[in-house]
Amino acid sequence: MEDWLAWMDELSQKDVVIIDNFIDIQLLEDIQSFFAAHLNAFSKAGIGALDQHVIRKDIRGDFTYWLDRKRDTDLKLFWELVDETIHVYNRYCYLGLSGFEFHLAHYPKGGHYDKHLDQFNNRNNRTISVVIYLNKTWQKGDGGELEIFLKDDSTLVVEPVEARCVMFKSATVPHRVLASQKPRYSLTGWLLQQPSALGQFLG
Repeated sequence: MEDWLAWMDELSQKDVVIIDNFIDIQLLEDIQSFFAAHLNAFSKAGIGALDQHVIRKDIRGDFTYWLDRKRDTDLKLFWELVDETIHVYNRYCYLGLSGFEFHLAHYPKGGHYDKHLDQFNNRNNRTISVVIYLNKTWQKGDGGELEIFLKDDSTLVVEPVEARCVMFKSATVPHRVLASQKPRYSLTGWLLQQPSALGQFLG
């Protein structure tokens, strides 16, 4: 709990927190195995929600697989971590979180995502963005870094190393994914103030 309180304090002050070794080896292996087993089912990611959802390869170059807690029971330990995370945010930050949506993301070589906010004009319930990196052998030069644009006009570049987690405020933290020079893997999602239908229908 001391770790959680320190993370919440940093996120409150800076709007973003970076946590190395956020997940243990068992959960990491579970997610990586699940990722590999479902890679053929990934689909091209788009931008926008509902009737504004479009595929724009010039803006976004990743492929995604939306997770479903009832279907994807192999990820039991991950869903328990989601429950714990929501509980901590509600207890200590009074956010009133009541839902979530997560997907696996694969950026092939050359894949990127231009600067954006994790929020929509016609849907504003995403509160906290969560990214967990699954890259086993990432090294400098491999690309795929997350660049975060801070309030003071500086930027923070986060290397997508294995088991690292980044959490930030969805509506106020602009960010982009720099071009990958090799395949890049992550589990990405949002903690919601109101539940939604499965994210693949909403962007």
